[in-house]
Amino acid sequence: QVQLVESGGGLVQAGGSLRLSCTVSGRTFSKYAMGWFRQAPGKEREFVAAISWNGRTTYSGDFVKGRFTISRDNAKNTVYLQMNSLKPEDTAVYYCATGRGPSFTTWGASYDYWGQGTQVTVSS
Repeated sequence: QVQLVESGGGLVQAGGSLRLSCTVSGRTFSKYAMGWFRQAPGKEREFVAAISWNGRTTYSGDFVKGRFTISRDNAKNTVYLQMNSLKPEDTAVYYCATGRGPSFTTWGASYDYWGQGTQVTVSS
């Protein structure tokens, strides 16, 4: 059974930083791309960032603008999302997801397993 467990969310003031982690079990983590998505109340799920199986290729949504960095440690079966210069509009539940193969996409339907989500709240 594949499980994804996220952590690191919380309440932070605007301009602050958070580091999200997502640990995967039940799958050979190093073979699959990973992605982060988010969903704010009343809004559709939004692509945040993704990383290829070996960590050499990453891609982020336009709104990130260099503020977020995705990385992975295949030895620890963990993907990270370092978020800096947070804004109130970044407030959302953040989800990690495993890709169906080694390369990533920005399309949520191409990810097959999802975590339970971690709340990020940015106060102004």
